[in-house]
Amino acid sequence: MSDDNGSSKISRDDIKSKLADIQGEATDTVEGAKNQLVAVGIGVALVLLLLAFFLGRRGGVRKSTIIEVKRA
Repeated sequence: MSDDNGSSKISRDDIKSKLADIQGEATDTVEGAKNQLVAVGIGVALVLLLLAFFLGRRGGVRKSTIIEVKRA
């Protein structure tokens, strides 16, 4: 960013390159967080699905009706 002779002039290209670096890092961070969020969402959905399945299965076993048929 600075010349060899010690002047500290900042050019437009310096600013553009630094902003591009920051944007690249932010994009990488967001992509990583998005992947983690999708994985957590899938895990939660799977747990809820299994919970609903087992609770429904238990309710079906517990509330089964016995029908007795008598012939005359």
